[in-house]
Amino acid sequence: SSALKTASPSAPAAQCPGRPASAAMAESSPSRSGLQDTAKHAGTRKSGAICIVLVAGFSQVERDLERFAAPASEAAVGAPMGSEEMSGLAAEPPTPTPTAFGPMLSLVGGSGGGALVASQANLRGLAGLPKALLPVAGQPMLDHWWGYLSTNRAISEIFIVSNALHYKQFERWATSRHLPVSRVVNTGATAPERGRGVLRDVELGLRRARQTMGDIDDRDVIVFAGDTLFFKDFDLERILAFKGVKGGSMLLYYGRREGERSSERGMCKVDPATSSVTAFAEKPASGQRGADYPFVSPLFCILAPEAWQQLPAYNASRLAAGSATQGVSAFSFGRFVEHAVETLRLPFWGMRMPGAFFLIGAAAGVDEYLQLDQCFKRQPSLDPNGGKPHVRTKTYARVGLIGNPSDGFHGKTIATTISNFWASVELWESEQLRLLPHPLYDPSSFSGLADLHFIGRREGYYGGTRLLMATCKKFQELCTTSGIALPRKNFTARYDTNVPRQVGLAGSSAIVASLFKALMEFYDLTTEHIPQERQPSFILSVEQELGIQAGLQDRVVQVYEGLVFMDFEASYMAEHGHGKYERLPRRVFEWLASLPLFLAYESDPSDSGKIHSNVRTRFDAKDPEVLEAMKHFADLTVQARVALEARDHSKLCDIMDENFATRRNLYGDACLGETNLRMIDICRKCGAAAKFPGSGGAVLGLCRPGASAESGVDPLAAVREALEADNFVFCQLDPIMPDRYQ
Repeated sequence: SSALKTASPSAPAAQCPGRPASAAMAESSPSRSGLQDTAKHAGTRKSGAICIVLVAGFSQVERDLERFAAPASEAAVGAPMGSEEMSGLAAEPPTPTPTAFGPMLSLVGGSGGGALVASQANLRGLAGLPKALLPVAGQPMLDHWWGYLSTNRAISEIFIVSNALHYKQFERWATSRHLPVSRVVNTGATAPERGRGVLRDVELGLRRARQTMGDIDDRDVIVFAGDTLFFKDFDLERILAFKGVKGGSMLLYYGRREGERSSERGMCKVDPATSSVTAFAEKPASGQRGADYPFVSPLFCILAPEAWQQLPAYNASRLAAGSATQGVSAFSFGRFVEHAVETLRLPFWGMRMPGAFFLIGAAAGVDEYLQLDQCFKRQPSLDPNGGKPHVRTKTYARVGLIGNPSDGFHGKTIATTISNFWASVELWESEQLRLLPHPLYDPSSFSGLADLHFIGRREGYYGGTRLLMATCKKFQELCTTSGIALPRKNFTARYDTNVPRQVGLAGSSAIVASLFKALMEFYDLTTEHIPQERQPSFILSVEQELGIQAGLQDRVVQVYEGLVFMDFEASYMAEHGHGKYERLPRRVFEWLASLPLFLAYESDPSDSGKIHSNVRTRFDAKDPEVLEAMKHFADLTVQARVALEARDHSKLCDIMDENFATRRNLYGDACLGETNLRMIDICRKCGAAAKFPGSGGAVLGLCRPGASAESGVDPLAAVREALEADNFVFCQLDPIMPDRYQ
């Protein structure tokens, strides 16, 4: 990578959200005798990965800093550092802000970005340092990587590959961290034109590993540039976990940015469903294969043995073909990755980087370096009322209009979100990950046993905290298996909800969906990372983790919002991993919203989870009665869509009544429950169509057209009075479709 790159276009160039470097990345170097101590704690580490850290390049920022070097009489620039100088690397780096004192210079880095002003005196002290040892947030850049590597038990050995010009400085850095001198490899290059290329440097590091360790043929090899920092809260654990799940070799990638030239990048294609790297091209010029690939891969790769063992032969073939005369570009690491993916057809997996990160490569100058330092020094606000903005999300309850409960049985349904009831999540960055209990729904303090008994009987034993915890657990698993490299930062989350409990309005999934949306925003993820059609299945998986009976309908409509038509046909779902979901046009939604829709539910509901009875078992056994009923639910859904589009009020009421009749015939009165049937009967006597909006505990009603003209009484007022007289709660519905949808 040749220049500093930052987050998505909406993010400012210098912005890099995350925890403080001192907390989230590397504290000062571990005080122990090399990585061998890690091996003692982990047992026999023969299969531990070998890490090759490349710091052998020559960068623009080093040349820029030479311009600020003090005269020879003041300092011996580039001289070998003693212990005092090494400890001085952690001193405060230059502050890129104007000052009224001393000479000032305006520096524009190699990326062509905005100028940053820095004190010449401050920059003098950095002249002669290799880029990997420049201080970032108070410690050498390489120390940030050391913080990841030295504490990870999956990595057994680290080798630093340096050029000859800076070898002594890296040797001193290594020995001060208790790394043996044998782990620092000298390429012999003293100038850029004397370099041999990244691939040959990697081969040199592997040769040293064999010499010092013996047999390494069963080990993975991690290769990356030690003078490049991707993002502040780099999570190596997550990357290694992904590698463990997938096997083979892996690389990191990100979505190509506007204006990014393919001729300066390793370009790739990744299957979003499997995370398999399907194509790779190293720095293709415009018009060449790979120039239009959507993803870019920086230099961070984990090579399985079957991959890295091919590297010496590949280098030899390049040398035999005369590639050495083409310079170091002929031996760029991406050329080998391209060979491994395209020619050898070795399995490579891709893990996507988050939206906010830095790439600062060989062409980056002082301007980029200073921006990087400021990014890593920036402290997050840990005060929930502080300056750092919160993430706030809201998910609305839903009512199943037609077709339910066939969503759990490969049927079709139509549902709409309603603004009457909702769940929300507030989330902000914090030092520790904290899930705050709700004062009403997660009580832990009571006035006495009688109070505890009353709350336990009415609210049950399970509040919303378990939903938050399960969502976070499954989110971690989703990102790992999907190859999404999240930054390592923590948060505090709390929830609120007004959805009535146990009445089948998707209150649990509303909490899960709200937290999921908050996590997506907090980690800067989009539908490119997790496609919208996959999100409902994730939310359902959280509830299944907790043993909650549910189908996909609720999660789909809460993700898509508005009035949604859903088709869960089995063969399509088996092939695509999701159903066919379609948000109906706003004109159709607005007509539905104008109808006299209402909800009735029990004031003291019982457990609604029993409503499904043994229908699932019968469906799995291919009971003809159940199969025919589910097909009929699907047919009713198609008819209802036609009625909605035709604005046929009477037909829609008839279909709703038929939906309930089919359900009653299939499940039986004992399963549906006496109270639910009484609500249905009241609605029917008042001239309204009625059905269950969910699993039970509530009734969705629609007053028939002309009812007011016939009786001279507002039909909604009449049904309200009748329901409330029997101690049921009446609520006129307000369907909602956010303005951003058409």
